[in-house]
Amino acid sequence: MDVTISPSRVQGRARAPPSKSYTHRAILAAGYADGATVRDPLWSADTKATARAVSLFGGSVERTADGPLEVEGFDGRPGVPADVIDCENSGTTMRLVTAAAALADGTSVLTGDSSLRSRPQGPLLEAIADLGGEAYSTRGNGRAPLVVTGPIAGDEVSIPGDVSSQYVTALLMAGAATDEGIEIDLETDLKSAPYVDITLEVLEDFGVEARRTDAGFAVEGGQRYDPAGGEYRVPGDFSSISYLLAAGAIAGDEGVRVEGAQPSAQGDKAIVDVVERMGADVDWDREGGTIDVSAADLEGIEVSVEDTPDLLPTIAALGAVADGDTHIVDAEHVRYKETDRVSAMAEELGEMGVETIEERDSLTVRGSESNLEGASVDGRGDHRIVMALALAGLAAAGETTIAGAEHVDVSFPNFFDALEGLGATLERRD
Repeated sequence: MDVTISPSRVQGRARAPPSKSYTHRAILAAGYADGATVRDPLWSADTKATARAVSLFGGSVERTADGPLEVEGFDGRPGVPADVIDCENSGTTMRLVTAAAALADGTSVLTGDSSLRSRPQGPLLEAIADLGGEAYSTRGNGRAPLVVTGPIAGDEVSIPGDVSSQYVTALLMAGAATDEGIEIDLETDLKSAPYVDITLEVLEDFGVEARRTDAGFAVEGGQRYDPAGGEYRVPGDFSSISYLLAAGAIAGDEGVRVEGAQPSAQGDKAIVDVVERMGADVDWDREGGTIDVSAADLEGIEVSVEDTPDLLPTIAALGAVADGDTHIVDAEHVRYKETDRVSAMAEELGEMGVETIEERDSLTVRGSESNLEGASVDGRGDHRIVMALALAGLAAAGETTIAGAEHVDVSFPNFFDALEGLGATLERRD
């Protein structure tokens, strides 16, 4: 699907979708349990992939008419899947499910689409091998397709922290169901650390105790997943909130109110501070879960995305509208997402007349040196690139057409409906 966006001003209310990160973890945690009800889930392409994996392990996930997911679990011991586990485009699914597969008494095979098959899994495979399982890449390059044979019993393992925090999440979630537990020693500083905070929060809500250690993290074995009252409620997603806030900061002359913004462990709540530092008028009612934002003359700033990699596309779009330079640093790990998001934003904003400076670990967007103009751009098969380019299109001179816009289904399926509801002028074409 192509979407064409005309220059627009926006106002009104929009609700954030539920968190993708929390939904992934909640579905799998309910799978590790006897079962649970997951309320307010994000039911998207990525989270459906995690749900299918739970079913292949011997559980089941059914979406009820009013939205909650009823999950029957495999009680801490996944069965050997009867089919290949297709994680499609979901890196979170592949990493979390790879560790779960290491608990099965037999062999599991995992794969995904071409993008996912290009993403690194080697450190997690090595960790599983160190824990007594067998795990390898069929191509010998640390990338899917993967073959995993268990069961692991648990032990101490050492992994790098600067490739993906999802390795830590995967091992902590699986470790609670091992006999001995897992102690994780980090070889390097942890990137995207707030995502592990999310994991610790979800584990606690499911009755599982995990902890930080001087060297990394640890979880005791033999624990049972058992949420209070047999249910778990997913909070709103700050990665998705970032696009709504940025739309208000760029084009919300009369103000935009974002609903569903209750505080949580999500690192991407840093976007509230980012848009405020750039000059937008922002008011976050934490108790009520609403954020009001209105447009102003934005100024470029320096932002580290070490712990918030998913914010880079949003910040780059804001930088294209701002005066001065927006310098996004600590960004090398952002290159290992659905696409190389550093290069993708540099190249696609370049098509719109934006001057950028791309380095291995940073992206500088030179708003004052740019003439933001509508253009035909490519969403790169990446939901976050699509949504960020749509933001730039609100302020560009002339129409902006984004190819592959259907990929917003990964995390924010009704994104264009929400944008249109705020007053943006857009046209969809299949």
